Amino acid sequence: MKRWIQGLLLWLMAFHGALSAGEVAERLKTSNHVLLMRHAYAPGVGDPAGYSLEKCESQRILNDQGKQQSVRIGQWLRDQGVAKADVYSSIWCRCQQTAERLGLGPVTVEPSLASFFDDVSKGPEQNRRLQDFVAKSLKTKGDRALVLVTHHVNIQAFMGQNIGSGDMVLVRVNAQGKMLDYKLYPSP
Repeated sequence: MKRWIQGLLLWLMAFHGALSAGEVAERLKTSNHVLLMRHAYAPGVGDPAGYSLEKCESQRILNDQGKQQSVRIGQWLRDQGVAKADVYSSIWCRCQQTAERLGLGPVTVEPSLASFFDDVSKGPEQNRRLQDFVAKSLKTKGDRALVLVTHHVNIQAFMGQNIGSGDMVLVRVNAQGKMLDYKLYPSP
């Protein structure tokens, strides 16, 4: 029994323990890891009444702290060895602002990353769409990292945990895009 517990602890430390800088990048080069990120700091909760996805000024957006945080996250990722990435973002401006400031390459808006905060009943369907997108994207990305900038509700539905602004989750998934395990990285 004691040996079994030691083996389990070693396995947990191997994935959930501190990864070296090169290991983060190496895992993101594989076809079974994705980095989910909550957008950087945007003061408030939800969006103002009457917001429009076509007008950033009507939404909750990054303040100076959030903009600086986004740049720091991008630098942290480069310090980890992430040089090439396929970066996808929710349509919300705070996610696009975060993704662009990472400096990892062009940003593509992906519908499966859109928030369902205003209607949580859409959560299960949106999560299924996100899993499908992850599975499809991991098959075609080559050795580029897959970085997804989204919202706390999406990440909570995907992995079962709420995370803070700018926090990142390195997720190992199966062939259907469902989470197997993860490592949480607080925002630098």
